[in-house]
Amino acid sequence: MIGYVTLGTNDLVRAAKFYDALLGEIGGKRAMETEQFISWSAGGGPGLGLIKPFDKKAASSGNGTMVALEVDSQEKVKAVFDKAMKLGAKDEGGPGLRWGTFYAAYFRDLDGNKLNVFHFPH
Repeated sequence: MIGYVTLGTNDLVRAAKFYDALLGEIGGKRAMETEQFISWSAGGGPGLGLIKPFDKKAASSGNGTMVALEVDSQEKVKAVFDKAMKLGAKDEGGPGLRWGTFYAAYFRDLDGNKLNVFHFPH
């Protein structure tokens, strides 16, 4: 089971402002913080962290790597996507049905990391 996911950043302060605002849309709050790492949690489930790479080399986004954020409605998918765009994210595929009832939107954060926000009724 996933406990948390980390994304690399070259500017922790800038990236933290982005994620404070973005994850605030879905109840995320800072859970842990050091000079190298900040993590967010919405309480009880997996967390999302930003980290300066341990090897001191530049952070880079992975090709094919993506973090998916689950929300409870299609409206929330749109709200989170719109917030990401307002915060300077890059559109990788706006809100819409992808297959069946899987409703999702895709974007890249300020460091180029790919995220997905989705609603999938069970």
